[in-house]
Amino acid sequence: MLCGGLASGEEPTQLRVCADPDNLPFSNQQQEGLENRIAEVVARDLKLPVSYFWWPQQRGFVRRTLNENQCDVLIGVPHDFELVLTTKAYYRSTYVVVSRESAHLAVRSLDDPALKRLRIGVHMDTPPWGALAERGLTANVRAYPLMFDYRLSDPSRRPTKVLEDVVDGAVDVAIVWGPMAGWYAKKAGAALAVVPLQDGGKILLTFAMSMGVRRSDKELKARLEAALDRRRAEIKKILADYGIPVVGTER
Repeated sequence: MLCGGLASGEEPTQLRVCADPDNLPFSNQQQEGLENRIAEVVARDLKLPVSYFWWPQQRGFVRRTLNENQCDVLIGVPHDFELVLTTKAYYRSTYVVVSRESAHLAVRSLDDPALKRLRIGVHMDTPPWGALAERGLTANVRAYPLMFDYRLSDPSRRPTKVLEDVVDGAVDVAIVWGPMAGWYAKKAGAALAVVPLQDGGKILLTFAMSMGVRRSDKELKARLEAALDRRRAEIKKILADYGIPVVGTER
């Protein structure tokens, strides 16, 4: 199968993207996110218009989007995401430690003894949430929700709340996914130190990011990979424009 349920060999007429309508820096309905821009670059390469099926990125997202044939492509998923067929990775990022520059904390590892005396903000059920628990630091942790549904959630509880609290001094450090932190620091113009973490211990903190399609859409996967290869320089610039910390190689 190819885009929109087309039979193998048929030409798609649009690039149908599954996306969250209110999830910057990744996507929003105004198409201001980095994944919106990457979708535009890839679609232009494939000489296709982009269309969107909007759905909040909650549990069941793949089931309600790709699996119900509402759309065909997820722009940003971990390379080892088992629910979909993933393309080759097009960037690699990591979780980061965010603090106020004026605090001069220089925390570069989750094993830094300084974390034992700091107030740590972290999104629930993310890799650093588990990694901090492994290190016995849960008493220092303030938990924040990562999932946000614009239809139901309190607007003051967006995922960026943890970063706002670093700026305001409600927590000393935040340990969050690098793309969110890099974008926020650049957009807010706040004097924040954003320090990439390296993998250490059993829980991975760095992830390669790919596009995802239905497992049956091997032809679409190949088309997307070819476009990603051709547009590598443009995608690299988009990532830089959004302040995304890129580490290591894609694969």
